[in-house]
Amino acid sequence: MLPPPERLSLMSSLKVKFSKEYLVVAQNASGRNLNVPVYKFVSNVPGPKVYIQSSIHGAEVQGNVVLLHLLKELQGAPLRGEVTLVPNCNPVGSNLKSGEYTLGRFDPVNGQNWNRAYHYNKDLISEFADKIQPDMDISELKQEYRSRLRASIEERLNNEWGLGLAECLNLKLQLMALEADIVLDLHNGPVSTRHIYVPEYARDSAKYFNIPHVILINNVFSGALDEATFCPWWSLTDSLIERFPGSEWDFGIEAFTVEMGSQEVIDFDAGKEDSKGILSYLSYKKCFVTPLQRPENITRYAVYLRDYKIMYSRFGGMVEYVAKPGQFIKKGELMARALNIDLLDDEQAISLVNAPCDLIPILHFPSASVLGGTQLYKCFTNYFEI
Repeated sequence: MLPPPERLSLMSSLKVKFSKEYLVVAQNASGRNLNVPVYKFVSNVPGPKVYIQSSIHGAEVQGNVVLLHLLKELQGAPLRGEVTLVPNCNPVGSNLKSGEYTLGRFDPVNGQNWNRAYHYNKDLISEFADKIQPDMDISELKQEYRSRLRASIEERLNNEWGLGLAECLNLKLQLMALEADIVLDLHNGPVSTRHIYVPEYARDSAKYFNIPHVILINNVFSGALDEATFCPWWSLTDSLIERFPGSEWDFGIEAFTVEMGSQEVIDFDAGKEDSKGILSYLSYKKCFVTPLQRPENITRYAVYLRDYKIMYSRFGGMVEYVAKPGQFIKKGELMARALNIDLLDDEQAISLVNAPCDLIPILHFPSASVLGGTQLYKCFTNYFEI
């Protein structure tokens, strides 16, 4: 934190500009544009650039309430740098309804997961690393690297053969996220407790979110926005350390997928608390002249991605979910009961699902009607405190 005289000087000269624009992300069959609002706060005091989006999956709506509270808190805040907020970034997905349910997880035309079509050019990383010398200015390197990443995304976006709906939408969002040092992609599970995906190199940052469950992930690209953001920088860092042993490189880029509870649910009070956790992290990253929030004193449990296990249903039936998200379950304890409709007159009508080890269920399937082979639960195993 700055000493008081410098802090006062910055506060007296601080000016933050607020703007609202619209980004065209798709067109409907009538040729009408589908827009998403883009809210931006820009300070005259240098600092990190932050990009936060929500609802890339149509049923995952809680993040929009979080952005509402963030927008309110940022008005008048002593901001450094920039913050860009993009709520309901996938209006196609949020409008895909079937009766009471939102079917906004997949592009309805091409079947693509809305969060699996971001761009990653592995070859570009090694080509760029070959031209770097250890005495180069890191800010200039970031600018040049971003320029090349941007050109790669734009080349893909302008493919003369065209792109699928999900990929086109993802790349337009990715171009905005590319300019940021910090990227937060707000999601929800089916029936879920709050949890966060954290790249292993940013492990310490997990302590500044007020989220009790942390999944530590490797430098592997599987199509998601957080991976598309951190993989190029993480890989470049590893490449440079290999080329120049003993050197240190910190590009200051972090990206997270933040799971804000259950889908198809809006909770304004919970959204306010979640916004405080994000502001706590942003305060830690020096996004404000004076901190807006500090992390809560809670116990945080983490797993490596390999220990985040899926429990599949071994039979079909009507399921009661006994183990609740976030609950500590011991090996052998009951997790669920399944009712077989064809055996109501038989003692075998009810099948029990017991925990195969000590675990914490993080989320479970949203419906009681379950097919055999369904992802029944996702669970922390071999978890530890951080």
